Amino acid sequence: TKAPAPIAVAPSWTGFYIFGGGGGGLWDADTGVQSTVTGAPILGFNQRQGGDGWFGTVGAGYDWQTANSWVIGVFADGQFGSLKGTIQDQGPFVAGNIKNDYSWAAGARLGYLIAPNVLSYVNAGYSSSHWKGTTLFNTASALPSGLHTNGFDRSGWFVGGGVENNLNIFGITAPGWFMKTEYRSAFYGAKTQTELSDVGNLPLANSIRANSWNQTISTSLVYR
Repeated sequence: TKAPAPIAVAPSWTGFYIFGGGGGGLWDADTGVQSTVTGAPILGFNQRQGGDGWFGTVGAGYDWQTANSWVIGVFADGQFGSLKGTIQDQGPFVAGNIKNDYSWAAGARLGYLIAPNVLSYVNAGYSSSHWKGTTLFNTASALPSGLHTNGFDRSGWFVGGGVENNLNIFGITAPGWFMKTEYRSAFYGAKTQTELSDVGNLPLANSIRANSWNQTISTSLVYR
């Protein structure tokens, strides 16, 4: 007699995991100009500025699978790349390119197994981002203005969600290997960037103040 076909064993979602991947994103910022001395807003047209780019990501976490198909977990990850855009001061009419070169996040996620090997989840937590300094150029001549801003950090919170599945779903045998695709929105508080002279690094009368809303989509390989 012919032996029966082996029964596929559903993967366990409980345990530690690591992951790495990449993706793309964009950011928007509500930008205004204020006095470096008093911190008061300077009358002018506030702008919505932003940028986009790519990044790589690595991280780790731990999940617990409950008896009724729910999965809860904690995780931390980092993003490294180049989400580049523009900032501008309308007073002296100078502008420059600013870049979010890395960020990190820590949070929790809650998921539901829509199939034994497919997890749909949402997540939320704390995030911090680093932005590089920029050289400011004259917007009329495109020549260096003799001004710059220093690098700085912004912190805030994020929400997101995605789908993770065992790679056996594609008909291949890959014990322990999963793939996840995730969307994330990170909201960073406003930060003041003082305009500095290239000679002597002296602060000038105006500062640029902006918040940031980063949106990213990434795909990662996961090993449990």
